[in-house]
Amino acid sequence: MRWLLWILSAAIAFGLASLLFPRLSARPSASAEPHDVRLTDLSGPAQVIDGDSIHVGGVEVRLHGVDAVEGAQTCIAERVRWPCGRRAAQALRRLVDGRTVACDERDRDQYGRVVAVCRTDGTDINEWLVANGWALAYRRHASTYIAAESAAKSDRRGIWRGDFVAPWDWRQADRRGRETIAGRDRATAATAPQQTHCNIKGNISYNSGKRLYHRPGDPDYADTRISAARGERWFCSEAEARRAGWRRAVR
Repeated sequence: MRWLLWILSAAIAFGLASLLFPRLSARPSASAEPHDVRLTDLSGPAQVIDGDSIHVGGVEVRLHGVDAVEGAQTCIAERVRWPCGRRAAQALRRLVDGRTVACDERDRDQYGRVVAVCRTDGTDINEWLVANGWALAYRRHASTYIAAESAAKSDRRGIWRGDFVAPWDWRQADRRGRETIAGRDRATAATAPQQTHCNIKGNISYNSGKRLYHRPGDPDYADTRISAARGERWFCSEAEARRAGWRRAVR
């Protein structure tokens, strides 16, 4: 009998302790684990920065999983160079102009920008850009829009109607070109101080491979980009360009 009274006393004591000190008796559960910091949800009118970046509510947003042609980038269709980078930004501007945009943050990039999937009137803006040929699926970061890219390529929409350089390759070549130009300018300044500008663009045609140079003021001068990675270069004079095998562009 004595042992029965002892068991009853222990049970009563344990029950009182559970009521008075619930945390001591509670087991940790999955719900007690700390939650991740909630990502940002943005909504409001959008202002287009370029083909894959917008401002929403004063916050700069980089569209997730896509990479649009750069603003200064040009493409070629039917042997005619056209400002595809500007057109991409214009297309995005037409889509979001006057509409409310809602963005779901997925990440932050190296510059601290919000990386998000954004929608307007039920349209996934990121997917729309790829499906209409103004951006490529950014496979380094997501596989979400690969099917949309394949459809745009098959239907020859946007940049797919001709030749273009992938925006990530264009950026890399542009950086290399600027570094090459800076180095050549320093060498030129050391050997020929009287020459202060080497501003003739030596371009190589994507379609024909012809080497053509453009002088400041020529019709295509502003839209011509120099890619050192492709063998293109700058010249200090027309005579220098002709000696190197380039000829004056007709346009």
